[in-house]
Amino acid sequence: MKTIEKSCRPMLSDKRRETLGSMYTLVGSHSAVKLCRWQKSMMRGRGGCYKWTMYGIESHRCMEATPSMACANKCVFCWRLNTNPTATEWKWQIDDPEVIVEGMLSSHKNLIHGVMGMPGVTEERLDEAMNPKHCALSLVGEAILYPYVNKFIHNLHNKGISTFLVNNGQFPDALKELKPVTQLYLSVDGPNKEVMKVLDRPVFPDFWDRFNQSILHMREKKERTVFRLTMINGFNMSEENIPEYRNIFETGRPNFIELKRLTPAFSGDMRTILRIKNVPSWDQLKAYSKRLCESIFDGKEYEVASLHEHSGCILLAQKRFRLDGQWHTWIDFDKFNRMILDPVLSSTITADGYLRPTPAWALSDSEGEGFDPTQTRHISTRRQKYMGKSEASESQEEGIKAEENDNEEEKKQIKENIQ
Repeated sequence: MKTIEKSCRPMLSDKRRETLGSMYTLVGSHSAVKLCRWQKSMMRGRGGCYKWTMYGIESHRCMEATPSMACANKCVFCWRLNTNPTATEWKWQIDDPEVIVEGMLSSHKNLIHGVMGMPGVTEERLDEAMNPKHCALSLVGEAILYPYVNKFIHNLHNKGISTFLVNNGQFPDALKELKPVTQLYLSVDGPNKEVMKVLDRPVFPDFWDRFNQSILHMREKKERTVFRLTMINGFNMSEENIPEYRNIFETGRPNFIELKRLTPAFSGDMRTILRIKNVPSWDQLKAYSKRLCESIFDGKEYEVASLHEHSGCILLAQKRFRLDGQWHTWIDFDKFNRMILDPVLSSTITADGYLRPTPAWALSDSEGEGFDPTQTRHISTRRQKYMGKSEASESQEEGIKAEENDNEEEKKQIKENIQ
């Protein structure tokens, strides 16, 4: 792959490439892509992820990627199991942003080829998946650390691909200089310095100051902004944390707040501080969301707008996104793409300048709790006996193990198709 600076060493050693290469499709010396389970699910007509419900992103047309495998945190709840490098600055060779995008798209298509032949995958969905319309820059690492992240994002936009970029608030200067993306995220993993240190295990000594600087920069952004919380029982969702969250949200004034239930990627790893008991129930998550809405600006600014029970995710939105009694949390991607590529219009982008109405099935009071009725929810025989309203800890643990087994079977089938 073409590199801009060859004098520096690659980010990944041979051993680390071997390890990470078994988990991701590596692109160049520091980037990667991966198929998400929701991509395969929607290709099979079995439902999309929370981003489909809340924002209108077709899951099978979403490419999960990163231009930087390195991160400034080692979060205890990281889905990626902390196998990637940590860093406080870029110190490696730099791949060309245009070449990275081309490599990602090529690798993504190869991965989609591996889904051919899976039960339920239609030719139409397969063709659509080959041409992604969205890129979720949240795969692993810290995308904003890549020195040419703005050129990289421009290349995606130039191909008609929208962008959701997640940052952990540890690179405030880079965040300040970041050009508009379709939707910009800040991870709010701890409501105070002590909790964030335990959960994120940051490498910067001044991590809390950096995080608070990033909050201020997020407030100045004109595009859609989201503060995302990973909710963990016993760590960051007590009643005492409510005023702390209130201060963060009233300072940053994000357009949206996502509360995502802890995903137990730690299952089977006894070294972690997390256990199944730390996964909040759906009812607990809904109750906490309501309390936050009541607290922030004394209940005058946010409401629960949408939710996706299957992902364990709840969306709070500023009330200004409810126009004439109708929530508008969905995104007009075509309009955003036209604006971002126009030198004049790009300077006029605002969060409420590219809205679409949220469909009834995606609203917080929907009977299906955010599941698209045109899809068919599939629950394996293995999981059915563990799905009850009580959500007892033991049942949760067994259900999670069963889902992991389902995913392993799916991986084996894809591998066979590729071979």
